[in-house]
Amino acid sequence: MKILFVMKHRGNAGSTHAVSNYMRLAPQFGHEIAIFGSPIWYIPELKFSMDIEDFDRIVYLFETDLYEIIPLHQAIMLDHFSRDQRLIIDTDGMYHELIQLDGYDFNHASEADCESWIGYMDALSDKVVHTLMGQSQFSKAEALPFFGYDPSLEIDPAAAPAKQWDILHVGHNWWRWREVESELLPAFQDVRDRIGRIGFLGLWWDRPPDEGPDAGPADAFLADPYAFKRLKIETPEAVNYNDVIKTMSTARINIMTQRPLLRHLKHLTLKYFEIFCADTIPLLMLDDDHAEEVYGPAARELTLPGRVAAKIVDVLENEDRYRGIVADIRKHIRTRHAYEERARELYETLEALPA
Repeated sequence: MKILFVMKHRGNAGSTHAVSNYMRLAPQFGHEIAIFGSPIWYIPELKFSMDIEDFDRIVYLFETDLYEIIPLHQAIMLDHFSRDQRLIIDTDGMYHELIQLDGYDFNHASEADCESWIGYMDALSDKVVHTLMGQSQFSKAEALPFFGYDPSLEIDPAAAPAKQWDILHVGHNWWRWREVESELLPAFQDVRDRIGRIGFLGLWWDRPPDEGPDAGPADAFLADPYAFKRLKIETPEAVNYNDVIKTMSTARINIMTQRPLLRHLKHLTLKYFEIFCADTIPLLMLDDDHAEEVYGPAARELTLPGRVAAKIVDVLENEDRYRGIVADIRKHIRTRHAYEERARELYETLEALPA
C-alpha cells in the first residue's frame, strides 16, 4: 500500500518527525509513505511526491489551520481517493465542539467557525482520529495515539554533547505564555541564584510572528521579553526536527509544557517522547494522573504543577536519583509507545478502509 501524507512539512515545527518514523518503518509492513509536495533540501531524508494517482490511501494531517494546496491538486485528490479512502488525523482538537478555556485558549473562535471546521472534515472523510490514548469524552472521533517513542534516538550519556544549560524549554510560544508567566517565571525568580543558564529555544519568545495577524490569534503569541531579560533567560533560535533531541541533551533539565487546550483534551504530541530520548532530566507541566497514564507510575516524580521551584532544585542536587527515574520511564515507554506499535495501529486503520 502506498500512502500519501498531506500536511505542513516544516523542518522546525509540526509533525514532521513523527511522519519520518512512519516512513522509516513502512517497508517492514510492506508499505511506502511519501509527503505531498516537492523535496526540501535541508531534510533530504524525507520522501516527497506530487504523483497523487500513484498512491492507494491519503492521510490529511491537520493542525490548527488547514494545509492549503492549489485547487487543481485538491481536485485530483478528491477524484482519485473516495471519501472512505481518506483518513484525517486531527492533532490540535479542531474536530470538537467549541472549547474555550478561562477566556484564553480555544479551538474555535466562534460556533460558526466550529461548524465550518467540522462540516469540512465530515465532508472530506468518513474517518477522523485524535492523537489520544483512549476514546475522547468530548468527540465522536476515534483515538489513534500516532506519536510514539523511538529508542534508537536515545542519546548515550557517554556520547552526549557537553551541558550548556541548567534548564531548557524547547518549543515554540504557541499558547504557552500564561503557564510560563504564572508558574515557571515566579519559580525561577525564587531560586534564580541557584540555577545557571536558562533557555527558551524556539519561535516567538522574543518577538511575534513576522506574518502578523495571518499567523493566528494574537493571544497565542503573548510574551514579555523584558521578563526574560530580568531573569537572564536566553531565547535561542528554533532548530530542525532532527536536531531537537541533541539540543535537549545540552541541558541538565528540560521542561515540557503543553498548550492548555491539548492538555485539557489529553492529546499526545511529539514532545511527550522526544524529551525522553534526550540525555536530560525531563520535568513535566502535566497533571499527575495523566503523566502516569502516559509514562507509568514513576512519572509522578517528574511533574511540576504546584512545586516548580522545589522540584528544580531537587533535581539539580540529586541528578543521579532522577536519572534512575528516567531510566524506569524509558523502559515503560519503549514497550508502551514504540513506533513499531504506532505504525501497526496506523496501517491497520488504513488497511481497513475500502480498497
